[in-house]
Amino acid sequence: MTDQPIVDAHHHFWNLGLNYYPWLSDAVEKHFFLGDYSALKQDFLPADYRRVADGFEIVATVHVEAEWDRNAQVAETEWLSSVAAREGMPNAIVGHVWLAADNCEEVLRGHMRHPLFRGVRSKPVTSLTPDTMTPGAPGTMQDPNWRRGFSLLRDLGLTYDLRVPYWHLYEATEIALMFPEVPIVLNHTGFPWDRSEDGLVAWRSAMRAIAACPNVRVKLSELGLADATWTVESNRGVVLDAVDIFGPERCMWASNFPVAGLRVSYREQLEGFLEILPGLTAEERDGVFRRNAANFYGIELA
Repeated sequence: MTDQPIVDAHHHFWNLGLNYYPWLSDAVEKHFFLGDYSALKQDFLPADYRRVADGFEIVATVHVEAEWDRNAQVAETEWLSSVAAREGMPNAIVGHVWLAADNCEEVLRGHMRHPLFRGVRSKPVTSLTPDTMTPGAPGTMQDPNWRRGFSLLRDLGLTYDLRVPYWHLYEATEIALMFPEVPIVLNHTGFPWDRSEDGLVAWRSAMRAIAACPNVRVKLSELGLADATWTVESNRGVVLDAVDIFGPERCMWASNFPVAGLRVSYREQLEGFLEILPGLTAEERDGVFRRNAANFYGIELA
């Protein structure tokens, strides 16, 4: 346990009886990174979050888009705003827009009608392995239409949640350098999926490349693997490496619940991160677990 106030920088809610999420309702995500995700096909709402986080002082949370029906992208932000009005959470909303779409600006302005909206997570087209990349294909980070949409984030003063496998971080570095005014946060510790010696060398190299961009932060989150148990010892190295590469002032903790719950409980995960990071000063610790996320997402804390 800890008396440290926590801002959870990344989680999801869904109500499957009320709203439509194709991947949870009637479609199958063939390449889901944690394998079988059937356990996620049930509602996860504020009461469920409070239950799994019981005992911790969660002072604010950030909801990141949960692949709601892409034909009604703004509807997720509308629904979450109503949830927040009733429940007091989430305290910031990251929505979705197809950056390469002709209606990108229209969708963004629709999201912006809701005061809790802060920015977007829009997954670019990526490859399953480093040797199958197709740079320049539609929807990739080299696509001129995608970059045109990304420029709107700069123009409208919005944030960007970057979610790509680590082998795409060099492309993302180019984007971060092209748009230094856009605050970017890398999701899920850059996905260090390959824990072999060579894999970690490649992950660290890519992380250093994007960390050289001062407008980029990182979420210390989602270290789950498809074929391994979540343990402190198996994850200690990548967490310490990420903090060393970015510096604690550019790191924020996030639960990624309920997805992370496929491999670890909320309590085990949060206490595991606290066990891995005892060397932080009190100020650094407060930054990683509270202040950095609040500052990035513009959350006013009491």
